[in-house]
Amino acid sequence: MTHSHAIVWMDFREAHVFRFNAGDVEQERLKAHMPFRKVHHKAGVIGAGHAAADHHFFDHIIDALSGTREWILAGPGEAKQTFLDYLDKRKHTGGTKLDSHLVRLESMDHPTDGELLKHARHAFKSIDRMQANSPPPP
Repeated sequence: MTHSHAIVWMDFREAHVFRFNAGDVEQERLKAHMPFRKVHHKAGVIGAGHAAADHHFFDHIIDALSGTREWILAGPGEAKQTFLDYLDKRKHTGGTKLDSHLVRLESMDHPTDGELLKHARHAFKSIDRMQANSPPPP
């Protein structure tokens, strides 16, 4: 069964991916291979104070979103932007164009899975209504 909508809630430790349509939901929880650890800044050291991104973790999120037409990215902190930067980098090297299907970026603390899915369904109702009311491109 195809799932045209998805929401991803993520931080540097894990991602909750819900792919859904009107009558069905598929959920996946993904754990980072190298969870983020607090890195203390040292003056004069290149890259000091910045944790390396877990590209394998990001690739698993991309795989989990395959086949979705539109998706929302949510979560606390900087993980969302790091993931979007990774998507952009992959797009320019012949990789995924998943970022073009992103319809909303949201800051969201730590919702329950039920709250996250309810939020996503409500958001996509609004998005779908807006798209139905917009004129077709010239």
